[in-house]
Amino acid sequence: MTGIGVEARAQGARARALAVLRIRGRALAVAMLPAAAAVILLAGGSSGHFTGHGWDIARWVTSVFAVLVLLAAGMIALVVVRARPAVTPTVAIAESAAPDLYRLVRDLADRLDVPAPSAIALTPDCDSWLEDRTHPAHGPPPPRAQDEIAGPGHHAHRRTAVAPVLVIGSPFLWWMRVGELRAVLAPVVAGTGPSAHPDIAAARRFVRGLDAAVAAAADRGRNPVVRPLGAGIGWVARLLLRSCQVHAAEMERGVAAAAADRAQSVDYGVRIVAQEQVGLAYAGWDRLLTRVALPAWRMGRWPSRLDAGVVAALTELSRRDRLAEGFASRLGERPACDLLEEPGAVDEATSLLAARLFHGGPAETGPDWSPVAWQEYPDEVVDRKWRTDAARLHRVLDVLGVRRTTPAGDITTADGPTLARVLNHLTGPGPARDGEQGPQPAPRIPLGDEDEDDDLPRNPRSAALATRLGAEVAREEAGAMPAGSGGQPVGQGPDAALWDDRSLPLLPLQPPRTDRELLADHVTAMVCCAAMDTVGATPGLDWLDGPTLLVDGERVTDLTPRVLSLVEDGDAIPLRTWLVEVGIRPEKPVRLG
Repeated sequence: MTGIGVEARAQGARARALAVLRIRGRALAVAMLPAAAAVILLAGGSSGHFTGHGWDIARWVTSVFAVLVLLAAGMIALVVVRARPAVTPTVAIAESAAPDLYRLVRDLADRLDVPAPSAIALTPDCDSWLEDRTHPAHGPPPPRAQDEIAGPGHHAHRRTAVAPVLVIGSPFLWWMRVGELRAVLAPVVAGTGPSAHPDIAAARRFVRGLDAAVAAAADRGRNPVVRPLGAGIGWVARLLLRSCQVHAAEMERGVAAAAADRAQSVDYGVRIVAQEQVGLAYAGWDRLLTRVALPAWRMGRWPSRLDAGVVAALTELSRRDRLAEGFASRLGERPACDLLEEPGAVDEATSLLAARLFHGGPAETGPDWSPVAWQEYPDEVVDRKWRTDAARLHRVLDVLGVRRTTPAGDITTADGPTLARVLNHLTGPGPARDGEQGPQPAPRIPLGDEDEDDDLPRNPRSAALATRLGAEVAREEAGAMPAGSGGQPVGQGPDAALWDDRSLPLLPLQPPRTDRELLADHVTAMVCCAAMDTVGATPGLDWLDGPTLLVDGERVTDLTPRVLSLVEDGDAIPLRTWLVEVGIRPEKPVRLG
């Protein structure tokens, strides 16, 4: 029954591919129609049927128009054929660097009776797919790449030169066990079977060419000289792309369905468990990037072992989540990263690529862009981040004209910023003092639950400080654009220079950073600086929540709600109580970054 389903879905995909090719044929027929009319008129005149002055004018007009249409069609076809299709930036993995991984994929393809992928590459994302890189602009294929992956003694159809590249998400390779990775890759590798059909391959090339032509025409449109020409080519390419969009989408669905049906016979039971790990990997990878990696990237440091970090994050998530307690028993099995000869070097390469894709950092290490190991992260990133945020907070207070005062309210000339200055300002009664400047929030009208989603705190002093702080952070980020020039992208092989650094970051991370959250983060940083300089607290790293404060080796878990109470309502009692319990002296100056 499965074979019947596979064949039916494959036939449906081929039918959709033929529909795409018919659209290509109709476009060619439309381009040839004026030439056909000109040939008829010229033949009629030479045979003595279409004679007279009017027919002569018609022949000249039709011939000139046919030549123009053929030139335009030839130019459009040339752009479609020569335009470079988009290729995902990846880290290429040679067979010598991962012989066991290539052997696993080769055995999987043999069992599924499909052509083996031509190469394997890694991407810093939680996904896996097949990618066609046979376009001439992608460069020649690696020598004997197909023979290597097919192996000696295999059938000739395994050594096809048009086999796609298998792209594997690097978090899968580190978190999953070997059996789970094999089960997850089974439906992906099975897709090489339908992809090898000539009609489907031709339809895909046509659609990719149109998509690349649209991008190429838009790029040429920047030049005023060729802007009209580029606009015309882009209009035709978009028209054809819209015409075959539905058929192309249904073709891909049919290919995916046929591949999934074919793969059902391979490790079906393991795949159910592996899909649970896919969801867990998505959750851990997202939190690792936004909570841990992004703060380091913003400071000019890139964690060099992101994939090893996601294992630690997911292990912690499995320990915390009751539903995931059984997953910890998997850790005794062989991890899929053991299929690599040098997992550390590959992890470093994918980590640098992740920094480029999600943040836009440069391709090479430099004075302002250096790697950081996880054991160095608390001191090199967390401590520096807190002191930088605390320094920014006090600069904004200086701009607002907030004077330093003692707990009794007297103006002090003590050197260095203090936590008491922040507490006294946010807990001050009524409107801001006369000496304070900067934007003041308008009176707020409570709106029920919607009021909780406002970007500003309820406390007027906090709202004014948050507004100015948000403007300062936006100004700093606008003036510190990531440097993506110089050097070559990470990776080897023909895909090493297929993307333009001017388009970085390709996948920017945009976690919510409202003014209220910025103020809470900066006040928390100030509290942490006071704790480190007063009672000897140390910065730590939580794999899921990012930077954390360690007091006597214990992680502080109740600091955030106390700071939020201060920021939102000006209520400093919970925070002051905690400061007394820990032994922090708010009036003592702290060192800033």
